[in-house]
Amino acid sequence: MPVKSDSWIVKKCEKDAMIAPFERAQVKLVERGDARAEKVLSFGPSSYGYDMRLGTQFRRLSPQEGRAIDPKKIDDALLVPFETDQPFEIAPHGLVLAQTLEYFKIPRDILTICFGKSTYARCGVFVNVTPFEPEWEGFATIAVSNLTASPVKLYPKEGIAQLIFLQADDVCAVSYKDKDGKYQAQKGITTARV
Repeated sequence: MPVKSDSWIVKKCEKDAMIAPFERAQVKLVERGDARAEKVLSFGPSSYGYDMRLGTQFRRLSPQEGRAIDPKKIDDALLVPFETDQPFEIAPHGLVLAQTLEYFKIPRDILTICFGKSTYARCGVFVNVTPFEPEWEGFATIAVSNLTASPVKLYPKEGIAQLIFLQADDVCAVSYKDKDGKYQAQKGITTARV
């Protein structure tokens, strides 16, 4: 299973819209309204991956004493939705579900794995994203956890995690799309489904 390079990612995105919106080169500086450049958490292609961004849609875990979180039957009252394009804090030991800014269309012979960006990891932020299976498409829902006893700031529209694209030796017999996967073509933050 070879790892795909930046040049493959660029070609696939330009030809087949595998990632949209798509940045052709890694972005580390963004021009602001007053014509000055501001450093950002990088996004776009890296040598062997793609740094995806936080979107602007979130759901903050609001635990309630005596109420367990059941992955088989999520109580939506425990996940309070909000929208922002401004930096915000994730509470100590808090959890936020987030939607990526990018929409993905994974090819049939590709599987992705994802890792949080080192900048956030060094601040005690854990980013959990499950693999993108062959022919899965949609905005990714990611879980962002603050493992520390202090608030940590998150930056919408900036890099949050890196996707690595692995190409199979053989094309799968049944893709995520074929089996009508429960998270196929999700447009918003999708909580656990059984």
